[in-house]
Amino acid sequence: MATVHDVAAYILRSKGEMTAMKLQKLVYYSHAWSLVWDECPLFPERIEAWASGPVVRDLYEHHRGKFRLHEWPLGDPAALTDAQRETVDGVLEFYGDKSSQWLSDLTHREDPWRDARKGLAPGERGCSEISNAAMAEYYSAILD
Repeated sequence: MATVHDVAAYILRSKGEMTAMKLQKLVYYSHAWSLVWDECPLFPERIEAWASGPVVRDLYEHHRGKFRLHEWPLGDPAALTDAQRETVDGVLEFYGDKSSQWLSDLTHREDPWRDARKGLAPGERGCSEISNAAMAEYYSAILD
């Protein structure tokens, strides 16, 4: 299975330099849509509902303190299967030209992030997991 690092490396190679926040959101949507379109997770790492939106802590630990990223040397884009690349490319086609803030605002309006943050005040730190089941259910439903 590909790792979140492989997905991040693929996204940056495909789209070029972007903010760390935008990378986090594109990784999140790639994973979510993989659950719907491919019926399997894109990577095994946990996605958490932080105040700024969905975050993969393992990515964050490696980009902490950096605003813009242009490459992800920890990952191998070639580790993605053809089906995984097709899924990520579909996500990039739809979400890839959106700003970091637009993507963050969108995640804040969607149930997977909102439900994982239940009981927390806006801006309050939290690290509850956004489950694969919650993402699959929500994003499958918006296709109908």
